Amino acid sequence: MTVMTAPLSVPVSLALVGAGHAHLAVIANASRLRAAGVDPFLIAPAGFDYSGLASGVLSGAMPAESARIDIADLARKHGVPHTVAQVTGIDREARTLTLGDGSRAAYDAVSFNIGSSVEDPDAWASLEGVWPVKPLSSLFSLRQALEKDLAVGTRSPAIVIAGDGPTGFEIAAALTGLHERRERSVNLTIIGPSAKARWAPGSAGRSLTRNLDRRGVKRIAARVVGHGGRQITLSDGQSIDCDHLVLATGLRASRLTDQLDLPLDDLGRIKVAPILCSVGDDRVFAAGDCATIKGSPRPFAGVFGVRAAEVLIDNLCALGTGEKARPYRPQARWLSIMDLGDGTGLAMRGDLWWQGRLALALKRRLDIGFVKRHRA
Repeated sequence: MTVMTAPLSVPVSLALVGAGHAHLAVIANASRLRAAGVDPFLIAPAGFDYSGLASGVLSGAMPAESARIDIADLARKHGVPHTVAQVTGIDREARTLTLGDGSRAAYDAVSFNIGSSVEDPDAWASLEGVWPVKPLSSLFSLRQALEKDLAVGTRSPAIVIAGDGPTGFEIAAALTGLHERRERSVNLTIIGPSAKARWAPGSAGRSLTRNLDRRGVKRIAARVVGHGGRQITLSDGQSIDCDHLVLATGLRASRLTDQLDLPLDDLGRIKVAPILCSVGDDRVFAAGDCATIKGSPRPFAGVFGVRAAEVLIDNLCALGTGEKARPYRPQARWLSIMDLGDGTGLAMRGDLWWQGRLALALKRRLDIGFVKRHRA
C-alpha cells in the first residue's frame, strides 16, 4: 500500500457510503472538506437509528422517533448531495460504485461507514417471528408486535434471546421492562453457551444475572440449533416454545464488504491502516463497525466510530491539501452503559462498574445529546 503525500486533483470527488456514527460528523464538517478541496456526496438511507437509545425504545421508555436522525435533512443542511440508495459493488480500477438500481457513481476517493449485521448462518432472519438485532428497525418492529400481543392476549408471548453477550442481555432487560410497563409477567429465556454474563467485569455479571433472575428471566446454557413453527430446538436436545426469536448471535461487518474486493478480516471488516485507509487501496477509507485497524483489534461498538470521526475528517481533508495523514489510536478502555429497562443502568469501564439510576441518567444524557447534536 502507498500512502498519499500529495493532493489528488482538486476538487476531489469524495463518496461517503453509509451514514453511521463517523459519517454523521463528516457530513456536519462538509464545509471544512470543501475548503480543503474535497467535494463530498452521500449514498445512504434516508434515516439513521442511533443504537445508544435502542434499548430505551425497546423497553417502552422512549418513543421510536427519539432515536431517529433524519439523514436527508442533515445532508441538506450542510449542502451534501444525497442519494437514497444501497451500494452493491465497486470497480476500484474505474473508481465507480454500483448502486442497487444498476446505476453507477464515479469517485476519486470513497469512505465506508456502513455498520454491522448479525451472524445468521442458518438464514433465519427472514422467517416470521425472528428478529435480528440489526438493523435496529427490526427491534422497533418487535416492540410493536409485542405491544399488539400484550394488548389482545392474556398469555405473555414466549420470547427467546439467542446469544448471551452484552447485546443479548441488554435486549432481555429491555423486553422485561416493556412487560413491566404493561403490568404483565415476562416469558423470556436467554440461550447461550454459559448464559452467565461472564464478559462483565468483576462481580457485575452476577449483579446483572440476579437482576434478571428476580424479574423472571430464565437462562439456559446451550445453543439454538433448530427453528420451526413456534418451537426451537437446543443443542442439549430440549425443545421449548418460542413465539419470538431474537438473534443476538454475534456481529459481522455489513455484507457489502464481501463485494469490495478488499482485504478483510474473518468478520468481514475492511482491514485499514491507522490512518483509516484500506491496506489494499489508499483511496478507500473505512471507519466504525465495518473496519478493523491493523495492529489495534477491537470489538463492535459505536464509540470507536465516534472517536475515529475527527481523524477521518482530517485525513479526508488531506486528500485535497496534501498534508500528512495522522493515525487514529483506539482507546484501550471505554465507557459502556447498559439500560436495564427498570430505571437503572449498568456502567462498565475496564475493570470498574457501577449499577443504579445515576448510571442510566448518565447514559440518557450522553445518548440524547448525541442525537440532538446530529439533527439538522
